[in-house]
Amino acid sequence: MAKHVGVSQATVSRVLNDKPGISDATRAAVLSALDVLGYERPAKLRGDRARLVGLILPEMHDPIYPALAEIIAGALAKRGFSPVLCPRAGEDVTEADYLEILADQHVSGIIFASGAYQYTTANHDQYAALRDRSLPVVLMNATIPGLELPTVSTDDEHALEQAYGHLAALGHQRIALLLGPHDHIASLRKLAAYRALLPAGADHGLVLHAGFTMQEGQAAATTLLQSDATAIICATDALALGAVRAAKRAGRQVPADVSIVGFDDSTLMTHTDPPLTTIRQPAAAMGQAAVALLLAQIDGDTVSADEMLFEPELVVRSSTGPAPAPARKAPAKPRR
Repeated sequence: MAKHVGVSQATVSRVLNDKPGISDATRAAVLSALDVLGYERPAKLRGDRARLVGLILPEMHDPIYPALAEIIAGALAKRGFSPVLCPRAGEDVTEADYLEILADQHVSGIIFASGAYQYTTANHDQYAALRDRSLPVVLMNATIPGLELPTVSTDDEHALEQAYGHLAALGHQRIALLLGPHDHIASLRKLAAYRALLPAGADHGLVLHAGFTMQEGQAAATTLLQSDATAIICATDALALGAVRAAKRAGRQVPADVSIVGFDDSTLMTHTDPPLTTIRQPAAAMGQAAVALLLAQIDGDTVSADEMLFEPELVVRSSTGPAPAPARKAPAKPRR
């Protein structure tokens, strides 16, 4: 092709890789030669965006995210779009790396199921850049105020109210809370709802933050159990399973000695020992809504940047039960 245009192979390479330093006339000649000779232009040079949608996911150890990816992929396929799955893989591939890859693929839009936008202390410049480029974007499960991007989320405050109300109805008074990191927005929303529900004079110290792994959940729950909590509300199912393990290691029975509530209702929670009481995220409805908002933007429609909240559902299983009776003090020995 270089011979056909009368330029060097290096010049053709620079045009195909959209590099600077090439005149408009030379760039046009190379692209025209591609069309004449029957070659396909690279996606970034086609003018129109490819019918691809990026889907940014966290690490896939939590079953809720593969399920969510399946819902979103199916909804996209019905409209002729293909998802580009971008699961977090430790520190080797960052969110910024994925955004660069998706830009190279010339995607039509991006759905974020996870990302820095969920943390108050993270850098959010990349989202403002996407917004300024008018690339269709939808965020899921919380957002930073001021980003002005369409968002679909579970109503975390209502989720906490359901879990707390369930445990209080069972007679629990020392209800602990096991959350994600201190700057995690969804966890902060749960914390605010929890504090609003605590009765006057209640212990406000029954709260711990941890990472989102089962191991970190077990370590934090071990500490909470030492404070005589009779119930623990957890920010994810993984943390809840860690709490169950901590209780068993401490010789406590679930739910006879301590009740545990999770959050997500991922597919395996009916098969745990005991089956986990949890707050079910409406993943299907949220995934469908995220796709609808994204496709509306792709079609050129204006969509609201207001956060769309979805109501969760309490699913009661065997990990919660009546509060244990207070331990009786041994009667005092009679004086002689």
